[in-house]
Amino acid sequence: MRYVLPELTELAVPVEPIIPLWTHFSNFLQVLYTEPDYEYAVALLDRLIDIVGEDETHPLASLMEWVGILVEKYEDTYVPEITSL
Repeated sequence: MRYVLPELTELAVPVEPIIPLWTHFSNFLQVLYTEPDYEYAVALLDRLIDIVGEDETHPLASLMEWVGILVEKYEDTYVPEITSL
């Protein structure tokens, strides 16, 4: 079952329904600061790519995108670019 976000016109954003979900997911979906965090995220991304492929309608497609963004951000911050001589 997919959680439906409230209308943007609502003044208060209901955070309470997210707490139990985030408590579980934050164990493996977090900002990457260390090499082990990065390696785990890359392994998770590889697994999601194997499962989702190019199916944008797959239930895990948006998770794959989020993990990809986290990996990309880590690489942009901590992995030096290879430059040609």
